[in-house]
Amino acid sequence: MPPSAPSSTEPSDRMYRALHAVVPPVARALWRPHVEGLEHVPATGGVLLASNHLSFIDSVVIPVVVPRKVVFLAKSDYFTGSGLRGAAQRAWFEGLGMLPVDRDDPRAAIASLDTALEVLARGEAFGLYPEGSRSRDGRLYRGRTGVGHLALTAGVPVVPVGLVGTDRLQPVGSSLPRPVRVTVRFGPPVRAGGRFGGVPLGRARRELTDEVMAAVAALSGQDEAGVYNDRAPGA
Repeated sequence: MPPSAPSSTEPSDRMYRALHAVVPPVARALWRPHVEGLEHVPATGGVLLASNHLSFIDSVVIPVVVPRKVVFLAKSDYFTGSGLRGAAQRAWFEGLGMLPVDRDDPRAAIASLDTALEVLARGEAFGLYPEGSRSRDGRLYRGRTGVGHLALTAGVPVVPVGLVGTDRLQPVGSSLPRPVRVTVRFGPPVRAGGRFGGVPLGRARRELTDEVMAAVAALSGQDEAGVYNDRAPGA
């Protein structure tokens, strides 16, 4: 079963509001992110934020600069620790608006899509990385069509996001972020409404995904790899 998203009355939502009142101002003061195109993110309603993926910290940077809640998925391992440390870690990730997904479960991809549709149906923002996993060489990899599936099924716009410098902010293997300035660029929404009538569903998903990834490439300035990104061992 996909993880159920918390309602506004649950402790995780209260934790989110508490953390979001503190973390973004502190993070912005430390990292001084340069943000462009934030006006492209709608203030209300379901929306997908589709970003390139350079570092674990990406899922913190985007919610820090976006004034509305953005839900991301995170490895279920982060939510299952024991003792005080496990409880603190679980509260931290839930407070950041993240939801657990077991990426070692063969059904995880379907569960992730179902969870995203639940979030979008509530009129919330859902963040995702169409590449699937972090780029280990700085190139932008081909997008998987889950983003096209979600946009077409939920009827929501996709805001492309280009992150620059987050791989230096928290390099792979580093446990803490560094005082490095990053750039976050948001592009005009990509909308599917009425554009794919009569187009086979698989082709529509592919075309929409490729359009989103072209926009992400323009925002991030990355070279396009032209192939899918394989998940690194232990990632």
